[in-house]
Amino acid sequence: MTGFLDPLLADPSLQLSETVVRLALAALFGAILGFEREWVSRPAGLRTHILVSLACATIAMITVEIIERPLFDGQNLRSDPIRLVEAITAGVAFLAAGFIIFHKGEIQGVTTGAGMWLAAAIGLAAGLGLYRLAGLACLAGFIVLAVLRKLEQRLSLRDSDE
Repeated sequence: MTGFLDPLLADPSLQLSETVVRLALAALFGAILGFEREWVSRPAGLRTHILVSLACATIAMITVEIIERPLFDGQNLRSDPIRLVEAITAGVAFLAAGFIIFHKGEIQGVTTGAGMWLAAAIGLAAGLGLYRLAGLACLAGFIVLAVLRKLEQRLSLRDSDE
């Protein structure tokens, strides 16, 4: 006997191991970016970046699962991955904008906001199983945040010596 709840209780299309890997990589990559922000005492640090990345990975996997659910067979379900990207981009942009402030004649928090946005993109990529892209974006983001910050500090010290 099949009830109307059967499609909702169907097995997920992603195996548990794949789900764990996607979430773990999203958390790890978000943590790498968040660690650098934490290290330099920025308001959005380790936990915030991990949560943003995990949230986006979860949203991406929800999208995959919705598309695969028998509940939506024959109902003209249109899969438009761009809508997922747009929704996440808009939501995270709102969150990231909250870290940008104008204080004592200077704009602060732009890099933190951009880091949040990148953590979201990395989470989205990990959630969709695009591990290479997520890893490379994480590496590039870490280089920009950590390595280029050191370069900027050295250049500003030279400028003040002149």
